[in-house]
Amino acid sequence: MAITSSIATTSFSSCVSGEDYGMFMKKVQPLMNVKFGKAVRSRIMMGNVNDGKGLFAPIVVITRNIVGKKRFNQLRGKAIALHSQVITEFCKSIGADQKQRQGLIRLAKKNGEKLGFLA
Repeated sequence: MAITSSIATTSFSSCVSGEDYGMFMKKVQPLMNVKFGKAVRSRIMMGNVNDGKGLFAPIVVITRNIVGKKRFNQLRGKAIALHSQVITEFCKSIGADQKQRQGLIRLAKKNGEKLGFLA
């Protein structure tokens, strides 16, 4: 038992004192030569994930090109506001609360994206 503990202490002390440092560096050196490229940061894009997709997307894109982007966005804003008012009036008539109304407006937006109205 004393022999085993002296061997364990010898190997531990040699590791601590650095006698095995050369052997350690031979094993680790290939790992230290690894080059890392510049970190690439993903860009977050704000926009419609279904851009150019959907049943009505071609009509929306053609209309935007004919009318002009500024005027088109004004018309789109008015249409969205009008649709939100319709949803609000519907919620009032059935007695839905504010949270349900917001949920319906979010659902309308998602459906508009899928159909291509927000292309």
